[in-house]
Parts: sequence; C-alpha cells; structure tokens
Amino acid sequence: MTTDRTLPMTVAAPGLPARVRIHEVGARDGLQNEKAVVPTEVKAEFIRRLAVAGLTTIEATSFVHPKWVPQLADAEQLFPMLGDIGDVALPVLVPNERGMDRALALGARRIAVFGSATETFAARNLNRTIDESLAMFEPVVARAKADGMHVRGYLSMCFGDPWEGPVPVPQVVRVAKALMDLGCDELSLGDTIGVATPGHVQTLLHRLNEGGVPTDTIGVHFHDTYGQALSNTLAALQHGVSTVDASAGGLGGCPYAKSATGNLATEDLVWMLDGLGIETGVDLDELTATSVWLAGHLGRPSPSRTVRALSVQHTQSHKEQ
Repeated sequence: MTTDRTLPMTVAAPGLPARVRIHEVGARDGLQNEKAVVPTEVKAEFIRRLAVAGLTTIEATSFVHPKWVPQLADAEQLFPMLGDIGDVALPVLVPNERGMDRALALGARRIAVFGSATETFAARNLNRTIDESLAMFEPVVARAKADGMHVRGYLSMCFGDPWEGPVPVPQVVRVAKALMDLGCDELSLGDTIGVATPGHVQTLLHRLNEGGVPTDTIGVHFHDTYGQALSNTLAALQHGVSTVDASAGGLGGCPYAKSATGNLATEDLVWMLDGLGIETGVDLDELTATSVWLAGHLGRPSPSRTVRALSVQHTQSHKEQ
C-alpha cells in the first residue's frame, strides 16, 4: 500500500519527546486473545512485515505454559524462524524459571515478566499473591541480569480492576517499585481494562517519580475500551515518557480479564505522532498494509480507525486511476 499522502500536517506541540520508541505487542499480546490459532508461518511473516515497516522492538511470543495461552504454544517453532530479521529487538514473555530455561535455550536476549497491581488479578492470572509473584520473578530477573539480558517488567491493572474497582495509586507505586528493585530495566504500566483518564495517568507518573522510578525507565500500555488510549498516551508524552506499547491493527485484549478490549492501535498512534512531528521510524503506509494483510488471515477487518481510513482512501485512489 503506497500513497502520496500529505496528511496529517505536521504541527509540533511544546514539551514533547523528539522521538518515541514503539514497543510493538501485536504478535504476542494481540494474537494471544484470538479464538483461532494463527499458523506459525503467518506469525513469522507478520513479524517480518512489522520489521520492514520500521518497528525496532517487536514482542515475539510468550513462554507461558501452552495450557494457559494455547495461541502461543508454538514459541519453540516460531522464535528460530526469526533469526534473519536483522537489527530488531525480539522480547519474549517469561513467567518463571521454566519459561526462562525455554527462552535461553532459543537464544532470547530480552525478556519480560508480568505482575499485577491487584491481588485478585494476581490470583487469576498467576495463581499467586502479589508478593508470591514477585518472589517467583526474583530468580528469573537475577539470571537474566547475570547473563547481560534486558528485562522489562509489566504491571497490569494500574488504573482499575474489574473485580476490585479503583486501584489506589500508592498500591500501584509499591508494586512498581518492587518490580524495579528486582532489577528490571524498564517498567510498562498497563491499563488492562482501559479505564484510565489523563489526570490519573499524570498523577501516577508523578508518584512513581517521587517513589524513585525515573521517567526514562517507564513505558505505557493503554487499552482503548472507552476511547481514551490516545489521550492517555498524550498525557504520558507530556510527562516525558517516550516508550509506548501498541498493537498493529488494534489487536488484543487479555484472556483473563474479559472486559479488556483491544490495545491502542499502532497505526492510530503513528498518525498522531506523525502529526506532532515526533519521530518513530515507522512507515505508516507499510504498517497499514501489514494490518490489512493480517486481517485477511484473521477473517475480519482491523478495528484501527487509521487502518480503515487509509484502506478506504487506497481503494478509492485505485478506482479513480
């Protein structure tokens, strides 16, 4: 899909990062919520196309036990297929030491552990209390750091929980700081059910800074349940955050939180960042074509507004030629 787009017009806003690193989660967080299992070859081609579009961090898969996330049961088959992808970071999810063994055996160099800011979700997602899950992560992170690996800590339910309701900010800060104290290089704040609003986002970021978590170690991961993902992202950018999680085509959710709808679409994010003059290195047309291609394999259109808009324009321009 190639166009001669002149829009969006670039109009910079003050106080924003010059560049944003997009942490692409479509191949993992996006596909793990699909009802049908996507063939391994399609997943590999999806990741390759994302790399061609300019994404430099693409979360490849998960080493969670296949019983819990059957859609990603092919991690051992998929990861070796990506050896020729070039200079692209391919982080993988690792829940415990067994998952770490599997990741190391395949040569993974970037891992992520995933915790919860609430006890109910920790019990449902990890079958442990918050503190028990942190204890489970401790040897995983220690092994990774001893081997020179990069470690990301995901923290779910940072802004609201479907069972517990509002999540007190100090509670989130406590668990976030505990994750970082284990040795994580990076913290991703998850709005798992999409209930955050901009003031809440900025307050949490300020409190994390006060608690000793620097802005440059923080990424944000918003879901678009109530249409707030982009406004929340802008609030985070205004605070200085420059790592944003997004999912090509807006795929994803969470299999253990039924009210969690799709992630922020990478295309919608890039459209906004392009308009703000913020560099991402991502070719929006190439990325859109990739999401259209994947939607064909999934048998349904992408929920991304930008994908839909650009696809219509592309179709119309072909009819006019």
